[in-house]
Amino acid sequence: MEKVVLKATKRDVTGKQVKALRREGKLPAVIYGRHLEPIAISMDAHTTSLAMAKVTASSLVTLDVDGTEYPALVRERQRNYIKGVLTHIDFLAVDLTEKIRTMVGVNFVGISSAVKDYNGVLVHNLERLEVECLPTDLPERITVDISVLKQIGDGVRVRDVAATISDNVVILNDEDEMVAVVTASKDEAAAVPGAEGAESAAPELSVERGKKDEEK
Repeated sequence: MEKVVLKATKRDVTGKQVKALRREGKLPAVIYGRHLEPIAISMDAHTTSLAMAKVTASSLVTLDVDGTEYPALVRERQRNYIKGVLTHIDFLAVDLTEKIRTMVGVNFVGISSAVKDYNGVLVHNLERLEVECLPTDLPERITVDISVLKQIGDGVRVRDVAATISDNVVILNDEDEMVAVVTASKDEAAAVPGAEGAESAAPELSVERGKKDEEK
């Protein structure tokens, strides 16, 4: 992905006065980090919303705040769930020379013949993986090819995924943990030994939860 630069200015407006900023087409945000005191900023709401549509939680962005650049990750997006518009963003500033630990989403690609030809059910046990690397090596997504799943019961474990990504990125999940597995459908479960136990493993869901926006 090409470098994403977001323009911003420092703001002194807080509390209920932030509503006036939003009416002016501005989006309030904050930058914080290990080596940085929190900085309250405002951004153009329309431009930022367009950029955010292409940015994942593990995408490295550059915040240009009055001429000073901060490499950062998006840590939280708050929305007006009626209008669907962004109301606030939290950015985590990072040091490009220090390794970080964060979650990266899994992108499943390909066609499993176990699903296509044998009526199997693909179960996503992990939707995200925890990784450690330098910010500049952080992948936006981790691709998992499910075309290797040929038979009922076939699965992809963390160690299989680790073998396909850059040596600069370390996956911290247990290497034996199952990322995805093909189980028998209910109609076929009785005919597949062990399928019932495998089918009972519910996929882990990743849910983005927003905290209260103190500036509403």
